[in-house]
Amino acid sequence: MKLIVEADGGSRGNPGPAGYGAVVLDPVTEEVLAERAEGLGVTTNNVAEYQGLIAGLRAAIELGATDVEVRMDSKLVVEQMSGRWKIKHPAMQPLAKEAGGLVEEIGTVRFGWIPRARNSRADALANQAMDAQAGL
Repeated sequence: MKLIVEADGGSRGNPGPAGYGAVVLDPVTEEVLAERAEGLGVTTNNVAEYQGLIAGLRAAIELGATDVEVRMDSKLVVEQMSGRWKIKHPAMQPLAKEAGGLVEEIGTVRFGWIPRARNSRADALANQAMDAQAGL
């Protein structure tokens, strides 16, 4: 089953209060099939981006995905997961390994960068998670 995952993460301050959001979409209708969001306490925006990716991939697996197009506005995560950039930061390595294991479980996963304006669903979820964590 083909699915689209849009994922985002952010922190208010870097590091700062952080959260992620992820949506799984039908590739034909772009209907939202699943949403995930969670506050992460205090961490960096890159850790939050990876956590959003992991949550989106897990949701896609739960729906039976065998072919996934990942869309993210994090150039770092897209390039690292595509194998074009090295993963040097120690905090990123276990997250990339976890995401890589989920990619193997799915089978076919393509990573693409999209501008932030086109990632509004996942961005809104990440901000809601940060707001909830802050008691707003």
